[in-house]
Amino acid sequence: MRPLIGITTYAQDARWGVWKLPAALIPLDYVDAVERAGGRPVLIPPSEEGVEETLAALDGIVFSGGADVDPALYGADAHPETDEPQARRDAAEMALLRAALERDLPTLAVCRGVQLLNVARGGDLVQHLPEKVGHDEHKEIPGTFSEHRVDVKAGTRLAAVVESGSTVTSHHHQALGRTGAGLVETAWADDGTLEGLEDPSRRFALGVQWHPEAGEGASLFAALVEEAQAYRRERMGGRQ
Repeated sequence: MRPLIGITTYAQDARWGVWKLPAALIPLDYVDAVERAGGRPVLIPPSEEGVEETLAALDGIVFSGGADVDPALYGADAHPETDEPQARRDAAEMALLRAALERDLPTLAVCRGVQLLNVARGGDLVQHLPEKVGHDEHKEIPGTFSEHRVDVKAGTRLAAVVESGSTVTSHHHQALGRTGAGLVETAWADDGTLEGLEDPSRRFALGVQWHPEAGEGASLFAALVEEAQAYRRERMGGRQ
């Protein structure tokens, strides 16, 4: 049986057909990436209810991209360029992330996800990256992914999955600031922007600032699914 991989969903208004309603949704790239890696994707709506019940059913989890994390969660005032806070999603994903790490559930945190991971461990964020690096190359055109290379730190778990010097796909105007407790910095863009974090005390807790589901990121999803399969075997006592 394929391992079940949860994917957190966006919480925002969406339009389809004649309808425009609040929705829990996710770009299909995430679903396709998990399926290609051999996992069974399960979409997780933003809710603080039943966190443990949800995680008990999963073998791995992906924290997806999306809107900016509320600066109040790391003790900062909002920058004029920061998105309107999504209180429901922030609260739900923060509870889910902390519980997933406590369970040692294989975890991949993408873009907003790695920022949430950093904030959960007491780190903070750069709220408008162009002011720090002097360019918009991480988000050149709204709604279109940019590409840039990353250098990956040798000896990290990420380095076993992603080759240093790889070209990655990104779309972000915020970035990782002060690194949270227990996290290791793993990758950087050429302009010095921190692009990756991991928790070496967990079996698989990797975060990347780029979007592997939208580019050449199959190896990250393959590594997640492989760990999720091992996690599933262990929790089932070797039974499948």
